[in-house]
Amino acid sequence: MSLLDQCEELFGSKNLYDVLMIKKDATASEVKKGYFKRSLQVHPDRAAKEDKDEATQKFQVVSKVYMVLSDKSRRNLYDESGEVDDEVDMDQQKDWDAYWRILFKKVDVKDIEEFEEKYRGSAEELDDLKAAYIEFEGDMDEILANVMCSTIDDVPRFRKILKGLVKKGEVPKFEAFEENKKQEKARQKRAAQEAVEAEEMSKELGLNGASGPGDGGDDALKALILGKQKSREQQMDNLFASLEAKYCQPKKGKGKKQKR
Repeated sequence: MSLLDQCEELFGSKNLYDVLMIKKDATASEVKKGYFKRSLQVHPDRAAKEDKDEATQKFQVVSKVYMVLSDKSRRNLYDESGEVDDEVDMDQQKDWDAYWRILFKKVDVKDIEEFEEKYRGSAEELDDLKAAYIEFEGDMDEILANVMCSTIDDVPRFRKILKGLVKKGEVPKFEAFEENKKQEKARQKRAAQEAVEAEEMSKELGLNGASGPGDGGDDALKALILGKQKSREQQMDNLFASLEAKYCQPKKGKGKKQKR
């Protein structure tokens, strides 16, 4: 089966740019970021056991698409003719996972902490907050689940910012944004329960003796992730996708990226 047919079967489109979720005029850097984000989404390590085979196929196809779009001559051929040279270095036995790990360096606790520090209060966070507020019509639970790095402690800050935006007319006023005490208490209760569950899971994984934040230890990284409220998996996925797209630059030499 050709690469384009595989794209259509697995991603619903023969357009290579759609597979990487980028525009046709994307720069080389944007192609690389698109590849990294998409490959993170479909990486077999993230898939449930029953979905690993399909995830592996998707991961391989995404890597092949990147090989085409990151090569100037192949990309020009595709742009001009809509065709792909499937015979050039597209071996099915290629270790795509190793290839992916060579391209991107390891992310540790310090990277996450630095990202959070830069992200909080930034223009990027504001844009994400406005987008989440509008998309979910003021639902604070959804806002917290979709704005990176946010926790229940950010609610007062977010409310102040959003009320100011509503007053300025930059965003509409939504009924769901006006919460009552019962809703706020329910959120606090859920956050407390998530903290307990995270602590219990940390004990189960034997992370109690993990290194402290900032020293780059693998156990410290796991403990930090668990502490970011166990049940909010999608938010952590978004955090890693954005964080790694920002911090993971190609290495000049060979290296390894440890699996999550």
